[in-house]
Amino acid sequence: MIVVKTSREIAIMREAGMIVAQILDHLKTLCLPGVTTRHLDQVAEKMLAKFHAVPSFKGYGGYPASICASVNDTLIHGIPSNYMLKDGDIISIDIGAYYKGYHADAARTYMVGHVREDVAKLVDVTERSFFEALRVVRPGVPLSNIGHTIQSFVEAHGFSLPRDFTGHGVGQALHEDPPIPNYGLPNQGPLLKEGMTLAIEPMVNMGTYHTKVLADEWTVKTTDGSWCAHYENTIVVTATGAEILTLKKEANEWEKKM
Repeated sequence: MIVVKTSREIAIMREAGMIVAQILDHLKTLCLPGVTTRHLDQVAEKMLAKFHAVPSFKGYGGYPASICASVNDTLIHGIPSNYMLKDGDIISIDIGAYYKGYHADAARTYMVGHVREDVAKLVDVTERSFFEALRVVRPGVPLSNIGHTIQSFVEAHGFSLPRDFTGHGVGQALHEDPPIPNYGLPNQGPLLKEGMTLAIEPMVNMGTYHTKVLADEWTVKTTDGSWCAHYENTIVVTATGAEILTLKKEANEWEKKM
């Protein structure tokens, strides 16, 4: 069942979203050569506590950390460790904040030092695909138009989209209906309604779209070792389009940037 949120619920999720946005912005400044992914996790957990929020991920299905830290050919769910970031790496950081009974969820892929041109393009296209999809979000639009837009944009730039993982609804539960694939035919599925809160999250590979889950039952890597990127925001469907809940106000005027 897709839960349409009240204005009170959206206001709380907006607060949770600002917590996530501030933490991600700070972690970006720490993504430097020599920094461990475990350190990034420790910083995120301390910041969540400072904002009186709880990590959405820690303990979820047994997940051991507050963030997912996925480096290079790891698509999602990378467990923070003693791995030290290197010049030329990319790292996808996924974080959720549980605040006053509601979750906000977002992810970014950050470049460490100087990266190859094709890798920088991957990161750029992944982020831009999210904003392309946001253009079609408004009440009355079929849900599948989101994924169809992402797929059309990403594949036109020569990249691929994993099939085994999707975006999702979000609210009192971290993962709510509906699932939101990053691919598919247009004009399918339920119609978007004002008050729906969705985590839209393009996940993009440089090579094949095939992925594998490692023995830790969390880490997802590409089967061919190609690098991958991830970009996610929690959004709310408004009367005229969409509001991003996990971007700061000065960064949220996305339509002016397109």
